Amino acid sequence: MTWDEWEQLKAAVAQGHADRTRLNSVTGPSTAADLVVHDDELGALGGIAYRLRDRLRKDSDHARESTFGAAVELSNEGLDMGSALTELHDAWNSKSRTLVDACGHISNHLDFTRAQHKKDDDKVATSVSVSVIDKYMK
Repeated sequence: MTWDEWEQLKAAVAQGHADRTRLNSVTGPSTAADLVVHDDELGALGGIAYRLRDRLRKDSDHARESTFGAAVELSNEGLDMGSALTELHDAWNSKSRTLVDACGHISNHLDFTRAQHKKDDDKVATSVSVSVIDKYMK
């Protein structure tokens, strides 16, 4: 999906005219899959999200101590800028933690999805092989 397609879909949803998502077996036979999952792509995306989480965690904390120290000094000097800088410091910490947590959730969800997909594939493979064996045993 391209950025333009994404923007068009968002606009259609906002106007209430969006098409429903269609899956292969729900709407009838299809020559091409509507929903495809590739394990290696999920793994790569999960790895990117994990590395982004670690990088954000480290880099967003880079100036925390010095910012807080400056805010305390300014406040001690009676300057209103100290409380404003403290407020900025707290907001930055809150928002950056939220972003770090979101990247962690994405990474964890992709890992879970990969594991669940493998379980589902194994179950299907076992079911098919068992049904074929049963057919020949009768």
